[in-house]
Amino acid sequence: MAHVWKCSGLRWSDDGPVLVWSGGRRSALGWGKRVGFVVVEGGVRECVGARGHACPARAPVSGRSTGARCEECARLDRAHSVAADTMADDPRPYHVYLAWFGPGMVKVGITAVERGPARLREQGAVCFSWLGAGPLMAARRAEELLRAALGVPDRIPYGQKRLVRSALPATPAERAAEVRELQALAVTLGGWPESLVPEPCQPVDHVGLFGLDGTPAAVGEVAGLVPGGVVSGELVAAAGPDLHLATRRGVVVLDTRLLPGWELVAAGSGEEGQLNVPVREFETPQDGLF
Repeated sequence: MAHVWKCSGLRWSDDGPVLVWSGGRRSALGWGKRVGFVVVEGGVRECVGARGHACPARAPVSGRSTGARCEECARLDRAHSVAADTMADDPRPYHVYLAWFGPGMVKVGITAVERGPARLREQGAVCFSWLGAGPLMAARRAEELLRAALGVPDRIPYGQKRLVRSALPATPAERAAEVRELQALAVTLGGWPESLVPEPCQPVDHVGLFGLDGTPAAVGEVAGLVPGGVVSGELVAAAGPDLHLATRRGVVVLDTRLLPGWELVAAGSGEEGQLNVPVREFETPQDGLF
């Protein structure tokens, strides 16, 4: 009987993406590596629980959900989180950053200084720069200031990020231009929190780490997993939670947040390049977005 696996998600190391499995096993991924699995036939996707605890109801969740949690566990997971503004007394220092995902796509955000660039890699930021560092609430005020004064959003949908990855400007300088421009404006704003120490603009480019240089344009994205579904392809790039896989249908993006909650087995050699799960095709030509 084939060994059954349960995926805990994708993590980023300094060397690239790593798939993490329940039990702690890790699979480092490299360009050209085959990624292939089959969703166990007759299986049901179960809620992954919250904050290290299993879902008491073992509730079923949609195969199209990137959260992999039932409503109650999603609420518990979000409670006491920085994102929900319920940790105002967190003593750790925080970075404020500007992250760029493609032309016209810049967001502002915060992350604990101790996490380094991990949050940026998890979001799929093609380029980023630190704005400053300081206490959590000062970082939050700076984030709000940029949203209000410069109209910089704090979220960009993953669907938009995926569409532009194969049409990025060619050089790091071009990719950093919008970040530099916004950072120059940000440091001149009135109301900058005194306890937040500004940092010089030093853009970090992730194109090499993500393998996006010369990546073939993706033709679509996996819309969800289903029992008995097969996903198999050669890894050509990765960004954030997304794996860009070369399949028989062309390059298709797999959001690894769709994996947790399913029971998976390794795909066989005869299933190489196969893809028989729902795929949402990209309708907009990628070279016509701008």
